[in-house]
Amino acid sequence: MKLTKQLILAVIVLIAGAAQAQESWDLQKCIDYALENNIQVKQQQINADYYGNELKQARNNRLPSLSSSFSNSFSFGRSQQADGTYDNFNSNSTQGGLNASMVLWNGFQLTNSIARANFSLQARLQDLQKAKDDLMLYIAAAYLEILFSDELIQVAKEQEEVTKLQVDRTSKLVKAGSLAKGSLLEIEAQLANEELNLVEAENRQQLAYLNLYQMLELPSTQSFKIAKPILPVLTANRSVLNSMEVFKNAVQFRPEVKSAQFDLQAAQKTVAIARGQLYPSLDLGGSYSNWYNNKYPYDFSTQFKNNESYGFGVSMSVPIFGKFQTRTQINNAKLDVMSKELDVQNTKNVLRKDIEQAYTNAVAALKKYMASSKAVESMQEAFRYTEEKFNVGMLNSVEYNQAKNRLTSAQSDLAQAKYDYIFRTKILDFYNGVPVEL
Repeated sequence: MKLTKQLILAVIVLIAGAAQAQESWDLQKCIDYALENNIQVKQQQINADYYGNELKQARNNRLPSLSSSFSNSFSFGRSQQADGTYDNFNSNSTQGGLNASMVLWNGFQLTNSIARANFSLQARLQDLQKAKDDLMLYIAAAYLEILFSDELIQVAKEQEEVTKLQVDRTSKLVKAGSLAKGSLLEIEAQLANEELNLVEAENRQQLAYLNLYQMLELPSTQSFKIAKPILPVLTANRSVLNSMEVFKNAVQFRPEVKSAQFDLQAAQKTVAIARGQLYPSLDLGGSYSNWYNNKYPYDFSTQFKNNESYGFGVSMSVPIFGKFQTRTQINNAKLDVMSKELDVQNTKNVLRKDIEQAYTNAVAALKKYMASSKAVESMQEAFRYTEEKFNVGMLNSVEYNQAKNRLTSAQSDLAQAKYDYIFRTKILDFYNGVPVEL
């Protein structure tokens, strides 16, 4: 029996130690971990790396090209000899050479290809930043949801403690014959309901943690607790950033707008590349060749010296008629430019609408918070008065429970409005270039 108690005590100590050792993560640590491990962010990084390689290749296309050739052949039977006679002779012939070429000018197609590749790379880098920005907002929302659920738990616990005191007090009055047993049953039912509310609040918090773990690509077995930051104090004179001012600022640096603009510039370079095909192209070329054949009465080194040849030249290609393919490419490239111009405008419109929605939501959340604050103050005073009347038997348990439920509901609404407002203002701040932090 003594050994069993010791084992139980040891288990309790281990569990308590594990709980104390559980790591605490603040919002910035959650964001940093997510940015490093999120699958979508990694995919966008791979996409950006791909376009980085495309830019390198576009630049490398300006370099000369160099190729080599080598052949070896055997011949059998009669063949002409060096003195002009014919005889049966088996011969071995070896040939080799080098060829080099370089584009001197091709209607600036190489230059425009480099510029287009660079614009495309910049667009994909902005897409990568947009993916990171979206993830940071999602993480902040999940983080605030956990804080909100924790506040609901505290409200539920406080209400449960108050009801427990009333159960104890009512039980004593019933035993003394001052109250009917029905009053005790009503209060006990209220306690059971508040215990259920606490369980639901705790379940909500567990789901909120699970949601955050999944956003972080983190198994739920590697759990942690979030650090509770000092939240800003909300007052009636608190103002919200003007939506149009935020938009004027955001449109200058938001990655989705920059991405659309870079794609437009890449499309414009595609038009220039297509037009370059209408112009002549000028190439510089050079070659070196040598050969050896064992049927000639000279050794390898002598033939290698005597048979080598060099050459270089400039070639020009002038397009005359290509079945209007180049014209079609130019027209299609122009249509793509028009489409990309609409994409830029649509991206700006979507951004403006999102900011306007965030502004409207923030103003509404602030109004709701202020109204909820007044409601909680009123409900607390009303409940205090109701509790006093209930304690002296002037009210029954039903009226007491109703007043208590109204207070609990008002406190929950206040917590929801507070975190909703904080998140909405964080969105506005984010659009205005302020980092996401608590």
